[in-house]
Amino acid sequence: MDMNLSLVAREATPGLLPGLNGLPRPTPPKVAKKPKKAVLFFEVEILDAKTREKLCFLDKVEPHATIAEIKNLFTKTHPQWYPARQSLRLDPKGKSLKDEDVLQKLPVGTTATLYFRDLGAQISWVTVFLTEYAGPLFIYLLFYFRVPFIYGHKYDFTSSRHTVVHLACICHSFHYVKRLLETLFVHRFSHGTMPLRNIFKNCTYYWGFAAWMAYYINHPLYTPPTYGAQQVKLALAIFVICQLGNFSIHMALRDLRPAGSKTRKIPYPTKNPFTWLFLLVSCPNYTYEVGSWIGFAIMTQCLPVALFSLVGFTQMTIWAKGKHRSYLKEFRDYPPLRMPIIPFLL
Repeated sequence: MDMNLSLVAREATPGLLPGLNGLPRPTPPKVAKKPKKAVLFFEVEILDAKTREKLCFLDKVEPHATIAEIKNLFTKTHPQWYPARQSLRLDPKGKSLKDEDVLQKLPVGTTATLYFRDLGAQISWVTVFLTEYAGPLFIYLLFYFRVPFIYGHKYDFTSSRHTVVHLACICHSFHYVKRLLETLFVHRFSHGTMPLRNIFKNCTYYWGFAAWMAYYINHPLYTPPTYGAQQVKLALAIFVICQLGNFSIHMALRDLRPAGSKTRKIPYPTKNPFTWLFLLVSCPNYTYEVGSWIGFAIMTQCLPVALFSLVGFTQMTIWAKGKHRSYLKEFRDYPPLRMPIIPFLL
């Protein structure tokens, strides 16, 4: 009877363990682990990347603060360095941190040291593009209409008798009007600004080549292409197809990035046949751009146009290779068959 009562007592009292004398004993209480203290604030010191001089010390910075917000705080103490002009990095010779990087996710302690580099005076991409594209449009027309002091007094405001000259003017003007409209209504830039010095370099390139090729194409002594109308028609077809392709790729890239974001996705072909070139190259917009100028060079049979096409191809190949490497680094499932700019070759 006593044994049964003891068993009942044991079964009816959960959480109790039997003692030496058979009686239940209480289970030792569990010791609660002390939660780790969350970091309330960070301290950020900003040093000059070249001299290691301390430029700024920020205390009580929120852990979830972004690099963009830290730049704004830094600007309050150094107004001459507005956010677009700043490059902040973890190492003096390292890469710049992205504006969207969060402080607490960086490999730093509660006292973070960032290194500052001055990027120089900045200008918006839109302003640069509008300036460098409007120049060639205006300059070419000066030569086309043969304004005074270009070809001599007797040729002032005269018109060429060759159809290809007028066709070349239409194609050249169309190309740069298209670029201006795309800058205003199509392109979405991942970076808002570029160094101010770039506008002088870019304008020298675009404006200089525009004047050089326009001078010869619109010259009173200009002679049409060797194979006449057939050569012009073939070249015009190449130019038009590549211009349509270039525009189609720009629209496809625009649809990949929502307005106001810096989202990057793998571009794929759409129902538009011009976008099917994405199957073979990473930057078909550059492929079509080069194709347009090759068509223009064949149409005009002009050496400055051919040199402009060659220089442009060289520069766009460098850009395409850089973008191709970025895609491969960022996306593990990036299509392996793609080349940067020329299918199967380059």
